Amino acid sequence: MKWLWFTLAWLSFILGIIGAFLPVLPTTPFLILSAFLFSKSSPRFHSWILTLPLAGPGIRDWQEHKVINPRAKILCTTMIILSLIPVWWVAPFHIYLKIILTLLVLSVNVFVLSRKSS
Repeated sequence: MKWLWFTLAWLSFILGIIGAFLPVLPTTPFLILSAFLFSKSSPRFHSWILTLPLAGPGIRDWQEHKVINPRAKILCTTMIILSLIPVWWVAPFHIYLKIILTLLVLSVNVFVLSRKSS
């Protein structure tokens, strides 16, 4: 079972890294999931992900206290708004797809803003 958790942890980590460059794929939830899965499969990689310079403190805050740093909330909201600009004004998506995508990312933003701050 540990190999399954370990494989899923790496898959989640890779999706999180890809999400750092694609505006429609979230980074943080995948990195938090990776940390959780690594905690079930590999203490070494769990410690490693918690010490990453950019993601580690936020993952630790979430795992230990279920809080999100106010600066991270501002960054998240800003990135969501910026990612919606090309969806509505540049991309040739059907209006229903634009609405669904907008509702999806805004629901993520509501979740983030509704969490306690550190």
